[in-house]
Amino acid sequence: LTQADAAAYGTMILRVTMGGMMLTHGLIKVFLFTPAGFIRYFGSMGLPEPFAWLVIVAEILGGVALILGLYTRLVAAAFVPLLLGATLMVHASKGFMAGNPGGGWEFPAFWTVAMAVQVLLGDGALALRRWR
Repeated sequence: LTQADAAAYGTMILRVTMGGMMLTHGLIKVFLFTPAGFIRYFGSMGLPEPFAWLVIVAEILGGVALILGLYTRLVAAAFVPLLLGATLMVHASKGFMAGNPGGGWEFPAFWTVAMAVQVLLGDGALALRRWR
């Protein structure tokens, strides 16, 4: 395995893992919290309730796009502000540790940085469509 091959497969592993996690988070909002419950939660934070649907759709479609390697840089870049918003508006007041009640900010902050890294790295191996 050459260094370039290792980097391409490492980048792909990051992309697929983050896509799977993002897809899971979107599906949790549909099947566990329910869209109505998530919309109410969104509104309870003072956020515009219709934007809750945008978050759900972005997480599901963006997660699938990352898994498949469709426009990876563009999708990962779009997730950075969404994750920054989750970090600052939802989790920052709950302390550092993700295990705190309501979840702390460590995980969404790490995830934000990982998405920014994906933007820099690009698609990696086995991507279906590269964005140029």
